[in-house]
Amino acid sequence: MTSTSTPGLIRFNALEQQAARAELHEACASRAWAERLLAARPYASAEDLYIASDAATAALTPVDLDEAMAGHPPIGRPKPGDPTSAREQRGMAGASEELKAEMLELNLAYQEKFGHVFLICATGRTGEQMRDAVKERIGNGPEQEREIVRTELGKINRIRLARLVEEEA
Repeated sequence: MTSTSTPGLIRFNALEQQAARAELHEACASRAWAERLLAARPYASAEDLYIASDAATAALTPVDLDEAMAGHPPIGRPKPGDPTSAREQRGMAGASEELKAEMLELNLAYQEKFGHVFLICATGRTGEQMRDAVKERIGNGPEQEREIVRTELGKINRIRLARLVEEEA
């Protein structure tokens, strides 16, 4: 990821507050996360933005974390018409019907246990890797799982912010 100012970062820094808020909401559904990032603008480098994102993710309250997770569709069921969701879950796109059915069952079991969607940074992972991760994580306790979710959310936020700041102005 770029550590110098990019045309996309310059564009982001120059956006009106409401437009910048809307772009951040596309990256993460947590209002608290977006407000922290907005308050620290302008960013001298993309790395500064990523560091601010990491700090904002670490500071999310349980309610804020729930809000962020609510913006993510279940693995194997990307939001219709959402290219970001489809791109990130590409590893499930070519999965067998059997694997998709198994993932649906695992998603439901996970959601039943933890009360929220199974969140994983799916970028670059195969359907089998995501299935194995949910199988492993379903055995976690609630507090341990919330911290894993926070870590995964941080990874997703960084990837999405990188796309934002690497866009041409």
